[in-house]
Amino acid sequence: MSTPALRILHVITGLGQGGAESVLLRLATYPEPAEHIVVSLTDEGIYGERLRAAGVTVHALGMKRGRVSLGGFLALRRLIASSRPDAVQTWMYHADLIGGLAARLAGVRAIAWGIRNSGAHLERSSRSARLVLRACALLSGSVPRAIVCAAQNAAERHAEKGYRRDRMVVISNGYDLSRYAPDAQARARVRAQWGLSEDAPVIGCVARWDPLKDHANLLRAVAALVRDGRDGGLRCVLVGRGMTPDNAELAALIDKLDLRERLILAGPSDDVPAVMNGLDLHVLSSCAEGFPNVVAEAMACGVYCVVTDVGDAAYIVGDTGIVVPPEQAEALARGIETALCDVAARGSGRAGEAGRARVLENFDLARMVQRYLAVWRRISGVQA
Repeated sequence: MSTPALRILHVITGLGQGGAESVLLRLATYPEPAEHIVVSLTDEGIYGERLRAAGVTVHALGMKRGRVSLGGFLALRRLIASSRPDAVQTWMYHADLIGGLAARLAGVRAIAWGIRNSGAHLERSSRSARLVLRACALLSGSVPRAIVCAAQNAAERHAEKGYRRDRMVVISNGYDLSRYAPDAQARARVRAQWGLSEDAPVIGCVARWDPLKDHANLLRAVAALVRDGRDGGLRCVLVGRGMTPDNAELAALIDKLDLRERLILAGPSDDVPAVMNGLDLHVLSSCAEGFPNVVAEAMACGVYCVVTDVGDAAYIVGDTGIVVPPEQAEALARGIETALCDVAARGSGRAGEAGRARVLENFDLARMVQRYLAVWRRISGVQA
């Protein structure tokens, strides 16, 4: 007897480069007995085309980021009603609120919210995000049947903020380890694109321009290393939305720290595995995170990691990398210096072996998919 195929409709704020978006892509394109429909509240970003190419139905409602229109909300309700999903999975605060309410009005009760934010330093988030979080906390006992958190730390913080603890389940992110893997050809290709030699010490950070990513912390750490002659000639590559010369705030910070000759602003990329392979060291400099995908992605590619102790970053790294306190540039500088010395002594391949082994053991994609399927079956009543 065949297993019933679940029909899951996902609602997400947008499909640009980001952790939640990449997890959704992995879930929706995994070869499992489930049909996936993806609805973006804004646009198709970089992942819409890739989802569609994999056979996933994609809808983009064209709302302005951070704002909801009545027409967009009604269109979402109609889409949900006509799709007749077994369950609706939403991703991030705005989609949790808007998608959850639209699903309820469309007659769907099997709703799973998705918390990706760490819940830390929310005062630095937009006013809209703070208001939506409060609304979600109030509705968390009546709208969703499950609240999926990417990190245990995030689950605890949101429970403290009023979210229903008994609805929460923690599912760590999983990775396609055939795609995220050491790749010497990719390393040579991206280094050539960046204008860097094979033997140049290269650190990098894959993160959008956002106060919580704390690029200023990273740049101050690099500046301290350069100032004291501890840098070893390193170059720093910044990848992500806003990591471009036309970012006036970033450009001003770079000039203030006199780092223009040390930095490469690479902008967003839809080939993160290649980017990671181009690095000797990946640095997470954030002051707040949930479950930072980029750390596990770098480790899966065999890249040594230095992380700030935020969200589940230290848990992901374990004893395979270096953990430093957040918002302490000198501590981050020492961590980078130590890591680069280790990489130089052992070689980048050997230095990153333990990290890849840890991801293989703990963050396999199949395990994540099965846990999501279990949640959707539980809340919908569709059993295997």
